[in-house]
Amino acid sequence: MRFGLHRVYLALCSRKGANDTGGFVGKDKCITNPDDVKGLQTRAAGKAFEQMLVGAGASIASMASSEIYNAMQTGVLNAANTSSSSFVSYRIYEQVKCYTPAGDVALWFMYQPLLMNKSKFESLSDAQQAALRAGAAKAEAFYLEEAKKQDAASVKVFADAGVEIANMSPADFEAWRAIAMETSYKKFVSDVSDGQELLDLALSVE
Repeated sequence: MRFGLHRVYLALCSRKGANDTGGFVGKDKCITNPDDVKGLQTRAAGKAFEQMLVGAGASIASMASSEIYNAMQTGVLNAANTSSSSFVSYRIYEQVKCYTPAGDVALWFMYQPLLMNKSKFESLSDAQQAALRAGAAKAEAFYLEEAKKQDAASVKVFADAGVEIANMSPADFEAWRAIAMETSYKKFVSDVSDGQELLDLALSVE
């Protein structure tokens, strides 16, 4: 279902929301920039990410995060992308050589905003609106801190298992974004009503 910008507030506080971050794992090598995925069979978290990876020269094997372990074990996958928590909970560190976590530079995150119908929100009293905004801000701050702890914990788990840790650089990030602009961004703009406006808003968030 598509919602116009006039029908929803995202997170009730200027497009803020909770983010669940993640990274890459490589069966035989580290994944930090687009050249690293060329020719690899890769699992990605979401269609838009798949489009970008294909643009970088990867082949896609779509599957749930719970299937990554067996796919790595049997040689179906060379690389994968999912959340930090999934990498740990599914023990992916047992099957890979290198882990690129969400650090100062993170390529993938899952935005999890609080959504509410705009007319319904505006029908609330000023006190009720203020209470919702305050609650959203408190929840966001809590989730952000917990997500950072989760990312750091995943690095320790992989390192303790003897997995190499690689970090993505700002230059790597810009190389990925250049590919996204010609693949997933372009597809989003063409397929979604008000797509360019939504994309511009998303890219404006610091």
